Amino acid sequence: MMRQPHIVAIGGTLRPESSTAGALAAALAMAETRGARTTLLTGDAIAFGHYDPETAGDDPAVARFVEALRDADAVIVGSPGYHGTLSGLVKNALDHVELLRRDTRSYFDGMPVGCIATAGGWQAAVSTLLALRDIVHALRGWPTPMGLAINTNAEEDPIAACESQMAIMVAQIFDFLD
Repeated sequence: MMRQPHIVAIGGTLRPESSTAGALAAALAMAETRGARTTLLTGDAIAFGHYDPETAGDDPAVARFVEALRDADAVIVGSPGYHGTLSGLVKNALDHVELLRRDTRSYFDGMPVGCIATAGGWQAAVSTLLALRDIVHALRGWPTPMGLAINTNAEEDPIAACESQMAIMVAQIFDFLD
C-alpha cells in the first residue's frame, strides 16, 4: 500500500470505561505504531436512532460515520457480549453500513476486518466473536484469521493479557493491505 492506511474501529458501549472501547483503542494504538492513521467510533459516536433506510442518511452523526468508513482501508469491530451475542448499539451501527451498498466499494468489500468481543465469561465472548465474524462476512469483509474473545473476568488486566494475540490481528490487517 502506497499511502498511509486508515483504520477505523467501531464498537464499544455507552459507558466511559467500556472494556470493548479500551480493546479497540489498544488495537488502534498498535496500528498507529505501524504508521496507520486511525479513527475510533465508540459510545456517542455510534449511538444512532434505529436504522431506517429512508431517513438514516439525514443524521449528521451517521453521515460522519459513513464518511469515515468510506475512507477506511481496514476496520476493526468490537462488541460486548450481551446474552451471547453482540450489543444492540453495535448491531445498529453495523446496520447503518447498509448506506454504503451503492458505493463503488459496497459495504466492507475486500477490506480486512479485525473482530474483538468482550464479555464477563468465555461463552458469551466466543459466541459474540462468532456473530461478529458472520456479520463481517455478510458485509463482504475479510475477517482476520485472529479474532479476540476477551473474558473480562479472567484476568486483572484482560486487554494486556491478550496483547500478543492483538498484535497478531493488527499484523494480519497490515499483511492484507500490503
